[in-house]
Amino acid sequence: MTRIALVLGATGLVGSALTRDLLGGNWDEVRVLVRRPFALEHPKLRQIQVDWDRLEQYSEQFAGVYAVFCCLGTTIKQAGSQEQFERVDLEYPLAAAALAKEHNVKQFLAVSSMGASAKSRTFYSRTKGRTEEGLIAAGFHGLHLFRPSLLLGDRAEFRLGERTAAVVMKALDFAMVGKAAKFRAIPAATVARAMMNIALADTGGVHIYTNEVIHVIGKH
Repeated sequence: MTRIALVLGATGLVGSALTRDLLGGNWDEVRVLVRRPFALEHPKLRQIQVDWDRLEQYSEQFAGVYAVFCCLGTTIKQAGSQEQFERVDLEYPLAAAALAKEHNVKQFLAVSSMGASAKSRTFYSRTKGRTEEGLIAAGFHGLHLFRPSLLLGDRAEFRLGERTAAVVMKALDFAMVGKAAKFRAIPAATVARAMMNIALADTGGVHIYTNEVIHVIGKH
């Protein structure tokens, strides 16, 4: 069987780590949908420039794909408004899911967030929860939702709040045991490895991976 991966959000913190892992792993081809090309070359890599607001025009890129990895995500500050945030974190993932389902993609894996709930009072968590609900409704053979805590890694853009929080969380990591373990900051590379490991396991059904579980399955 030809194993093809499709990555959405390949230039982000988790997406970039995941793309490199996939290229070095047991995959025949790695397709990435990007707004603009980025500096990475590999015999297995196919970069496809897309207009995310017209994703349906690139439907053929989902053909023959075994697993879609959705690592799309932004912040309200970076997006500029709640409406733009919803477009990136809700509308784009669900549009991709519809195309994936249309082309019989077997596994769909998405980065969500700790605390995601469609009933949350917090706009961010509520939007993530709505995205999860939409992905579940799509009815994939295998749907895998990853809910990490604060992501650690070097971002292309500087986020003062996240940088400060990362320093504090690293300093307190030794104390994050028991019930506090679910709040431990987690390297983006660990989330990426967890996603790849789960995709290769070919597990059916809907699965939600909490932060402490991601720490374990993303170790190797």
